[in-house]
This record gives sequence, structure tokens and C-alpha cells, in this order.
Amino acid sequence: MATHPNQTESTMETATLPRRGDTILRLPEVERRTGLRRTAIYNWIARGDFPKPLRLGPKASGWLESEIDQHIARLAAERDQGDAP
Repeated sequence: MATHPNQTESTMETATLPRRGDTILRLPEVERRTGLRRTAIYNWIARGDFPKPLRLGPKASGWLESEIDQHIARLAAERDQGDAP
């Protein structure tokens, strides 16, 4: 299995693999889709309640569209079960 130069085989096994055709969303799009602002998103990440961003470069990050969609679906499922935060 080919790995990124800074990534080991074991991190590849635990990482979420993107779906074929998955898009990387930048922060403004994540804010639009979730209705959250930057501070809330990073607070939720720190609590473990939001997907972690991918590091795209020294000053760039983004999120897999599929992970944001799963996050929104999880919130809706919790709401429907009466367990929303």
C-alpha cells in the first residue's frame, strides 16, 4: 500500500478513507452546510463532536464532504431520538 511520505501504514488503516469522488470542502462551505461558525466548529472538534479537518498545506485545511454529510445525518438521527445536545 502506498502511503504519504509523512504517514505510516498504521495511520492509513485507522484513517477514514474518502469515497470515490468525495469532495474536499473548505471552511466557508462547511459553515454554510452546518449553520455553524468557525469558532463553534473548532470547539466541537476539540470536544470530539465534529469531524477533524484534513491538512491540505501549510495554511490550508478542508473537510471530506462525506464526513460532513455523516455529521449532519447523525445530528438529525439524535434529534429524532430526542438526544440532541
